[in-house]
Amino acid sequence: MLVDTGVVPASQSSVLVPAQEPAPPPGKGPEFGNSSPVGLVVVLLLLIATVVLIRSMSGRIKRLPESFDPADETDGPAAAGTGDRSDRS
Repeated sequence: MLVDTGVVPASQSSVLVPAQEPAPPPGKGPEFGNSSPVGLVVVLLLLIATVVLIRSMSGRIKRLPESFDPADETDGPAAAGTGDRSDRS
């Protein structure tokens, strides 16, 4: 059986390549290289870990303050201590 690769060389003719299915290595059955239930478990564990991390991150983002700007001078005595160290004696 021949397969057309779709590549057009400079002479504008198509290239035909024989299609072959590789034989499994010696001592391995025809299922060699196929996915296994272990792969499914790994994918599911990664999916669960991703969902847990997204939920955790969303909760932490919701708890962030609206702004990280410094407090205004009118907030009271706590704002007076937030000044520059150079004005302290």
